[in-house]
Amino acid sequence: MAECEACILGLNLAIDMNIPELLVIGDSDLLVHQVLGEWATKNTKILPYLYYVQELMKRFIKIEFKHVLRIQNKFVDALATLNSMIQHPNKNFVDHIPVRIHSQLAYCAHVEEETDGNLWFYDIKEYLAKGEYPEHANHT
Repeated sequence: MAECEACILGLNLAIDMNIPELLVIGDSDLLVHQVLGEWATKNTKILPYLYYVQELMKRFIKIEFKHVLRIQNKFVDALATLNSMIQHPNKNFVDHIPVRIHSQLAYCAHVEEETDGNLWFYDIKEYLAKGEYPEHANHT
């Protein structure tokens, strides 16, 4: 049910953003096949979710569901990590996370030990919370 709810949340967000075509990538083989009507479910608790997803699918000009293995779904792992680090006071609110795809990979050959006593992700968390870089941040 949690996977269906996450799917519904994503579809509603795409609808609110007036996105006409959507590729939904999921690591739940079961959910993908059930939503597409390829597999049946015996769990009556899930049926209303599946029907609602199928109704939402009608709101798109084109929508495609693709299954990927969990181990290949790095984006989901990154979002789960961010979610575990950042808690919004209103549990029903989802902060917008801008995602950009760069043409070049970024590499880090050397990481210095944090000398300010904060954990390695402290500056990232502060940036996400405040929307501005810390004073001591640089481009290198």
